[in-house]
Amino acid sequence: MPKLTEGQARFLHDEPNVGVVAALRADGTTHQTVVWVDYDGEHLLLNLTTGRTKTNYLEHDPRVSVLTLDRNDVFRWLRVEGTVAEMTTDGAWEHIVRQAGVYLGKEEYPRRPGEQRLLVKIRPERVEPYKVE
Repeated sequence: MPKLTEGQARFLHDEPNVGVVAALRADGTTHQTVVWVDYDGEHLLLNLTTGRTKTNYLEHDPRVSVLTLDRNDVFRWLRVEGTVAEMTTDGAWEHIVRQAGVYLGKEEYPRRPGEQRLLVKIRPERVEPYKVE
C-alpha cells in the first residue's frame, strides 16, 4: 500500500480542494460526483450521506478512484485509486463538522432531518500526483 508524502497529505487534509470520486455501476460504467476529501495518515476519507447512489455503488463494488484538484490551479492534482476498506457511521458526524471548518470556514455543519453520515475509508493502492509534492 503506497503511503502519501507529507505534501500530498496536507493537500488532502488541510486544504479545501475538491475531489471527483468515480465508483463503478453494476454494468461496469463509472458514476462520478464531486466530494470533499480528507486523509487520516492511512486512508483517503470521504464523508457521504447514507442511501445515496454513490454509496450504493461503493457497497456493491469497493474499487474507487478519487481525483482531487487544486482549488487555485486545476492542473495541479492528485489521483488516488484504491479499495474501500471500511464504511462506518462511527465518527462520521464529527468528521463532517471538521470538514465544514476546512471547506466552509464554519464550526458546524447543518444537519438535515433524518440525515445519517457515512465515513468511507479508502485504502490507497495507486497514487498519481501531478505537481503535488
